[in-house]
Amino acid sequence: MPNEKTTIAKNIKKLRKQRGLSQDKLSKLADISHNTIIKIESGAIQSPTMDTAHKIAKALGVSLDDLIK
Repeated sequence: MPNEKTTIAKNIKKLRKQRGLSQDKLSKLADISHNTIIKIESGAIQSPTMDTAHKIAKALGVSLDDLIK
């Protein structure tokens, strides 16, 4: 069953690439596992926890609203 990418997945990937970050670098900056970043961006994790989303937003230098809209 194919995973549909969510808005948050698309935004994380777009913002990460705009900042020239690899998935591995983002995972280190956000202090979450590399595998979690891969799963979120691929759509395997459709709804990351608020804590995870907050850490990613902080690492990307954006607000949580920027990730979900």
